[in-house]
Amino acid sequence: MRHNKKVNHLSRKSGHRHALLSNMASSLIQHKRIVTTEAKAKALRVYVEPLITKSKFDTTHSRRVVFSYLKDKHAVTELFRTVAPRVADRPGGYTRILKIGFRQGDAADMALIELVDFNEAALAADKKSAKKSTRRSRSKKEKTGQAPVTQAATVESVVEPETAVQPETPVQTEAESDTEKQASIE
Repeated sequence: MRHNKKVNHLSRKSGHRHALLSNMASSLIQHKRIVTTEAKAKALRVYVEPLITKSKFDTTHSRRVVFSYLKDKHAVTELFRTVAPRVADRPGGYTRILKIGFRQGDAADMALIELVDFNEAALAADKKSAKKSTRRSRSKKEKTGQAPVTQAATVESVVEPETAVQPETPVQTEAESDTEKQASIE
């Protein structure tokens, strides 16, 4: 039984497993997302998230501790310069694992693991959903008393002035003209 044994050994000896996780963590930090098997992605998340937490405090000690895990100075520099400032206000959960199906050769469950704050598509969708949607049925011009612009008005403004149809003047009926004549006489 495997009671209280939470470490996935990934069918490797400890030296091989540590080297694998170190290389995968360096690749994740440099490329911001990698595709791997689901089991390796879950093991990598447990390995890399404490390192990202340590990178929030840029001290010599924390750099040395992170370097002892990653063993790649370019990845350490990338982690402290670009990743740490973007995750400074996040209390945890720096990575996201997305299942992407099965591998063709051996049908292994594949997953994409990425840094959450570096997914531009998701960030753009969050900004769009953050906008307040208005639920009014009237436009602002109706509210101020101006007539709303209709499609016909915009078409007339595009037509040249010589060919534009002039609006007809109201035709007076005989009764109206008679009342105006009598008013002018008096």
